[in-house]
Amino acid sequence: MTVRQKPKVVVIGAGSLFFGRQAIWQMVHSPHLNSGALALVDSDGERAEKMGRLAEMVAAKSGVDLRIETASDWRAVLPGADFVVLSFAVDTVRYRGLDCAVSEKYGVRMCSGDTIGPGGIFRAMRELPIIMDCVADIERLCPDAWVINYINPSAVNGMAIARYAPALKSFALCDSLHMPHVKARYAVHGRLIAEADEWTAELDRDLDLRIAGVNHFTWMLKAEYRGRDLRAPIAESLRQEAAYSGMDGDKGAKALHNNAIAWQLYEIFGYVPVCVSHTKEYLRFYQGHGFLPDEIPPLSIWETEPRYERHAAMWRQVDAFISGERPIGEYMKALGPDHATDIIENMAGRLGRRFYINTYNRGAVSNMADDAFLELLCDVDMDGPRPLPVGEMPRGLRGLQEVVLDAHELTAEAIIKADYSLLRRALMTDPLTNSIADADAILRELLAAERAALPDHWYADAPVF
Repeated sequence: MTVRQKPKVVVIGAGSLFFGRQAIWQMVHSPHLNSGALALVDSDGERAEKMGRLAEMVAAKSGVDLRIETASDWRAVLPGADFVVLSFAVDTVRYRGLDCAVSEKYGVRMCSGDTIGPGGIFRAMRELPIIMDCVADIERLCPDAWVINYINPSAVNGMAIARYAPALKSFALCDSLHMPHVKARYAVHGRLIAEADEWTAELDRDLDLRIAGVNHFTWMLKAEYRGRDLRAPIAESLRQEAAYSGMDGDKGAKALHNNAIAWQLYEIFGYVPVCVSHTKEYLRFYQGHGFLPDEIPPLSIWETEPRYERHAAMWRQVDAFISGERPIGEYMKALGPDHATDIIENMAGRLGRRFYINTYNRGAVSNMADDAFLELLCDVDMDGPRPLPVGEMPRGLRGLQEVVLDAHELTAEAIIKADYSLLRRALMTDPLTNSIADADAILRELLAAERAALPDHWYADAPVF
């Protein structure tokens, strides 16, 4: 498949903390994209217009012919789209705070609360119905577009689009394995370079890094540099950093104790976890249910107020550029590329780079099903992602992967079918659930607390309403 010389990229959720600003940067920066169109959609029309104004200013300053569109309704800008990026959330700071606080009352601790456990299930309940509404409009208005899900839980939402809208071309992303930055990070740990900014094309060619697993539960199955296995040196580097930084609690919940946990999991399973800020939340070890005290305390809970401040800081930055308080010429230095727009540039420009993408396994992990929805290193062009062979998922890790996949697949099926019994089964399958009664209580309390953000059918079908 080919793409037009002037590709149109639609970003749905342009006010996203993690994506809208970077999308503007890449669309302006890339010679493969900056003569096309960028459509910025946000349900908050004022925010959409603000991001559109920023994009126009950056494009004008950079002297590129990028056409900017804005809308509060995605249907207004979908026609003619080559790529549609889904990057929105329903009042996510507030609701993730509720998910984590209620779950903690019943013994489930979540440091992120948006992909596994009750937090992952309820975020999917809030976002996936809207995603599927959008997908239906894409099927009608721009059926040839590539649909890129960038909304957590990425695996749940990605597999739902792939399985329930199979005619569309789609895949899912997470920025935790943004290439080549993830390779540079582990090159530092493997003592190939001292700093990540020393990364070179030669190192990129000679370092064979293979990571695989369900999104946020991925493991380094191979790290070879010119035939030398770097997995043990990388793990030792993490151990040394953990010993150096100590166990002080001055970091946010997602960052706390990550190197120590990475080393501990390496000792147990023989492989380095590569997304520890989330992976630690997928495992029962850090829930605090053990009888004996552990060196690593139970997970700290996701912080709501700091997240509100991060969103506010983003909008202060945007306002400063628009008002002229901060020179628009600084924009290209203040921001940088993003995983999704890097991949779009690669596809549109036929650049031949490889990226980590959430898609069907298709034999890449040889002892897992072809339709397992995994995060894998892929060749990707306008014909889509093609996973590269990884080999077997080691025993122990494979069993844990399958439980997570089952919980995710049940979640997607329950939401698509609006089936409360399947939803309950998904939570009972989830690796963080320890008690049927506690899980039922979490369901009841979160359904009551989040009624404004959830479809009405949950209240007709649930036995507690």
